[in-house]
Amino acid sequence: MNRSGTTGEAVHRTPVLIVGGSLVGLSTSLFLGRLGVPHTLVERHAGTSIHPRGRGNNVRTMELFRTAGVQERIVEAASVLQDNHGILQTPTLVGDAGEWLFREIDPGGGLARFSPAAWCLCSQNDLEPVLLRSARELGGDLRYSTEMMSFDDDGDGVTALVKSRETGEHTTIRADYLVAADGPRSPVREQLGIGHNGPGDLFHNVSVTFTSRRLAGVVGDRRFIVCYLTSPDADGALLPVDNREHWVFHAPWHPEHGETLEEFTDERCAEHIRRAVGVPDLDVTITGRAAWHAAERVAERYGAGRVFLAGDSAHEMSPTGAFGSNTGIQDAHNLAWKLAAVLGGWAGAGLLESYDAERRPVAEATSARASSRSVEHSHPGYTPDAEAAALVGRKRGILNVALGYRYPRGAVLGADPATPVVPDALKLTGEPGSRAPHLWLDRAGARISTLDLYERSLVLLASPHSPWLAAAAEVAAGLPAPLDAYGVGEGADLVPEPGADWAEAHGITPDGAVLVRPDGFVAWRHEGAAGNPATTLRDAVATLLSRA
Repeated sequence: MNRSGTTGEAVHRTPVLIVGGSLVGLSTSLFLGRLGVPHTLVERHAGTSIHPRGRGNNVRTMELFRTAGVQERIVEAASVLQDNHGILQTPTLVGDAGEWLFREIDPGGGLARFSPAAWCLCSQNDLEPVLLRSARELGGDLRYSTEMMSFDDDGDGVTALVKSRETGEHTTIRADYLVAADGPRSPVREQLGIGHNGPGDLFHNVSVTFTSRRLAGVVGDRRFIVCYLTSPDADGALLPVDNREHWVFHAPWHPEHGETLEEFTDERCAEHIRRAVGVPDLDVTITGRAAWHAAERVAERYGAGRVFLAGDSAHEMSPTGAFGSNTGIQDAHNLAWKLAAVLGGWAGAGLLESYDAERRPVAEATSARASSRSVEHSHPGYTPDAEAAALVGRKRGILNVALGYRYPRGAVLGADPATPVVPDALKLTGEPGSRAPHLWLDRAGARISTLDLYERSLVLLASPHSPWLAAAAEVAAGLPAPLDAYGVGEGADLVPEPGADWAEAHGITPDGAVLVRPDGFVAWRHEGAAGNPATTLRDAVATLLSRA
């Protein structure tokens, strides 16, 4: 392709081009916008999702949205489902048969020890407009009804040809980097020739949206996230949309047996739902249907050259546990600060190589856990093979997957490369490569979390009057990288709540220091004093920002 564009075409220049405007693409735009990185997003569809899917936003994702300033908007958009908790498994909704696989996401409120955020049940069709609005307020150039036709990475940048599906106008976009958030059948990944690892397809469902006014009375006060209905002749998963009239039902589909999507007529779907619920004369009006495929696949590489994969283009996971969308949003956050650092001139291009080193192992471990959880929950339509079935129960925890994952390799110093990416138990005690500990602090009369400090710069934490603070000021003066330093303790900038020992929580002595990345992961720590703290810190920062 001609780098300057074909004759008669407009040419648009941008540091980052995002292809795909669903949850992950919009999150990438939001995070880049927060960091002041100009970018353009193109999405072939005319607008945000109209389907109530992808509803589970885990605690780590909500931490990221909190830092990005959109948590309150999302909670407001999710208010209709704020009282829904737990997963019910039952042969019928008539009577009180069945059992709760779990009743509460956070029983006893123990999560508050680890995070300032909480899980949030917000369907994709409600979440995407919030992200779109917020990204545009930050200056994002988001173009819907715009399809990327081709792209070329020449080593110095990426040239893409896009087309308006409304006017037919072609535009050549020249970008420093391209982020492909273009879904599981990613054309970008295919052009790059990047294959997959993993078992592949697991099972298939048809998602049926419908209305029923009487169903709310049958459900009663059972405010579930999802109900697995296990009738042998009509199994499926029921999900509330508004707890009143609008619902979604996932019906098993078996194309491997020759079953076609066309066979799922309104009449068949309505009758299936009635049998599954256990009410033969239930009022059911079908409003839509869409096929979806559960799979376990992870890309062999998370990019090539100046092109990076994020979200479903990089990994597919079973929907049980809502790991897929959350992992994708966390991909976007990891990549955004690294792009900002490289484009801002305060990190070497090698930093971007750490994106694959950090995020691909997380996807591999998480996708395996999602498949195992589908077995545990007997997800309708899923018949696991013997190997998958044997894994059930080995790693039952979900918080260690959602919040405790870590980066043994990548842009961290001092991490143990033998550490499991997903530990057997949640452990957030300041180890390099783990999400930094959460503590409540007082800052000038305002109550904040330590996690609120991390977004736009490297952050060093040390005790009041520590030589590490003076060292940080000296190092920051000679660096292009933004480096903020805070004293933590009585009489300091940040005062922990009574009874909290910030140094112990971060695994150091009061003479030590912790360096945290903009994404809230511990980059490096020094457990005690250093002979020359300025030299020690300078070397750590320089190595961190240049390493792959």
